[in-house]
Amino acid sequence: MQKKFCESMWRFTFYSGIFIYAVRHLWVSPWTWDTRQCWDNYPFQHQSPQQFNHYVAELAFYWSLMFSQFIDIKRKDFFIMLVHHLATIVLITFSYANNMLRAGTLVMCVHDASDIFLEAAKLANYAKYQRLCDGLFVVFSISFFIARLVIFPFWIIHSVLIESWEIAGPYQAWWLFNGLLLVLQTLHIIWFYLIARIAIKAIFKGKVAKDDRSDIESSSDEEIYSSNSKHPNQTSNLNGEKHDH
Repeated sequence: MQKKFCESMWRFTFYSGIFIYAVRHLWVSPWTWDTRQCWDNYPFQHQSPQQFNHYVAELAFYWSLMFSQFIDIKRKDFFIMLVHHLATIVLITFSYANNMLRAGTLVMCVHDASDIFLEAAKLANYAKYQRLCDGLFVVFSISFFIARLVIFPFWIIHSVLIESWEIAGPYQAWWLFNGLLLVLQTLHIIWFYLIARIAIKAIFKGKVAKDDRSDIESSSDEEIYSSNSKHPNQTSNLNGEKHDH
């Protein structure tokens, strides 16, 4: 439990820090409010130090998640997360190589927004603050829906898919970028289905139930049954991890 708490604290710190950093430089960027400007004079766009720092930090973080996944406790969604991390790393690398920094920083910022609340919910759970955990998980569910099922597809993917073609034309690797973005969106839909099930249980039963992505450990079921036998009116805690991105 202490190891999980430390892992979640690290991720919570990273997501919070990088999100604040991203918002600071994107808030004053005109393409944040008018996505068509992401493609003005593309690909001959100036790279700012803030964009470079944002990209380096995100790429390093996702490479660390890629490697640590093989040494962490194996979970049911191992292959889904493997696809997610690979798609994310390829997107970050090739968007940088193709100078798609404006759209790329928007994509990363939107993804980091909801993960802050997820890691906060985990921390509350590990610290045994169950009501706080439940509330934060519901907030995470709402923020996930807004960020990844509304803003990401209808604002960012629409810009990369439609506006870029209209303004910059069929640029190099257009199919690759859009294909990877659609892969991420498919994963978002799958995850939100799982998240919604847990959030509904948290609202109507007063407890965040055991996650479908819980750890595959030989002792996990025994711990759950033991907990329930001691507290028959309580459901099990959120022992599982949610997605990192």
